[in-house]
Amino acid sequence: MNLVAVDGRELRRDETLECDVVVVGSGPGGAPVARDLATAGADVVVLEEGPWLRAHDFTGDSLDALSTLYRDAGLATTTGPSPMPLLQGRVLGGTSVVNSAICWRLPRGVYEEWIADDPTLAEVLEWDAIEAAVTGLETTLGVGPTEPGVASGSDRLMARGADALGLGHRPTRRNVRGCRGSARCNRGCPAGAKLSMDTSLLPEAVVHGARIVTDARVERVTIGRGSATGVTARASGGARVSVRARDAVVLSAGATNTPALLLASGARHGPVGRRFQAHPGVAVAGLFAEPVNQWHGATQGHEITGLMDDGIKIETLALDPSLTAARLGSVGTALAKDVARLPHCITWAGAVRAEGMGRVARGRRGPRVTMPLTTRDLRRVRRTVQVIGEAMFAAGATAVAPGVAGFPSRVSDVAVMSRLGVDGPLDQRAYSLAISHMFGTCKLGTDPETSVIRGDFRHHAVDSLYVSDASVFPTNLGVNPQLSIMSLARCCATAIAKR
Repeated sequence: MNLVAVDGRELRRDETLECDVVVVGSGPGGAPVARDLATAGADVVVLEEGPWLRAHDFTGDSLDALSTLYRDAGLATTTGPSPMPLLQGRVLGGTSVVNSAICWRLPRGVYEEWIADDPTLAEVLEWDAIEAAVTGLETTLGVGPTEPGVASGSDRLMARGADALGLGHRPTRRNVRGCRGSARCNRGCPAGAKLSMDTSLLPEAVVHGARIVTDARVERVTIGRGSATGVTARASGGARVSVRARDAVVLSAGATNTPALLLASGARHGPVGRRFQAHPGVAVAGLFAEPVNQWHGATQGHEITGLMDDGIKIETLALDPSLTAARLGSVGTALAKDVARLPHCITWAGAVRAEGMGRVARGRRGPRVTMPLTTRDLRRVRRTVQVIGEAMFAAGATAVAPGVAGFPSRVSDVAVMSRLGVDGPLDQRAYSLAISHMFGTCKLGTDPETSVIRGDFRHHAVDSLYVSDASVFPTNLGVNPQLSIMSLARCCATAIAKR
């Protein structure tokens, strides 16, 4: 099935399209809006900055994946003395193409935090509506626990280690159907088994008449007389694409690019770009006497949930061999020996629900993101590394590489690992952190002084302009946001359809 109506790589002449609704972004924030509105009979155009790639295009090579699937080849970072990579997909289907298919519902406790801060919000963003939206999505996307047949050796070791430490754990819930356990989710599923947006909701949207334009970077929302009327984009082939929208413009470009686009368009109302929040992640490698072969099975098939009340979530992670070797931190002859032992190595990662807040501003080469972490955040990062190491030893590891500057690069004694939680550094520069979950830069709320987007996802100051992505979340979640983004996107589509 051909999903693309206009391929921006081949566009040499300027083109103008007309529609009812234009959606900027094709990931978990944009695809549900496009699918639901197209199914309801609206004429929808979807603009995606990246290309359309299919399963046979995914080579499995990490460098190739970074250059073709990730924004800025994975090189975008926060600014400051300790930059953190910002990992985002830039491909039809957005980040859903390169994530590990992990699905969590919006936690009820997080929703209650939002309502406690803004009680009137409950009248326009109802919990039952969110739950109804996500229930339908789980069925469509085949969401369920990682099946035993595709659980990796690393998954089984995590279960063993968590049990030994008395920590709650479970198989990861994922949006897959027919998973073969290729351990390549982050480089594009070679079997087409991950039900990312390009293999699930976007085809449905196209069946109902939606048109998709790829390789077209939106530069500005056109605004006239206080209302959004369309967008202008630059195709990679050089031509300009103008889309005129009769009913609505929906921005689903993510927590860094959506606020940057609003600022570029002169829509500066409220705390746009401020309140940037995230889940900084840290990875730890462990070595075992027996082969583990972490590259056979789900990319991320098991998770430790017993520390989530403390803002810590730990997951298995099948990094490719080159990245796994880098995590071990060895050089020269020692590196050669470690490479020979890679089948005995595993990587686990932890994400922290950070309380620090940063900002997104317009930069010359794209959004400029600052993200300071608090001392409490760094204590959580430190504890995350400690617990991962302890769980690895409890599962039978012979050595752990914590990857913390100023701490032993290779630990073979669990007592040394445990001391990290007390003696380890509280300097952000000591940890190799990365961010893949971003939130909050176009806060949703009922007070126009403290929020950018109304409870019905409409901009406070610009009519017919909607935002549907994680930038609207009043806080970060503490869990993987993909399914929550999609459920709120369906609520956004409902609000647009009711206009």
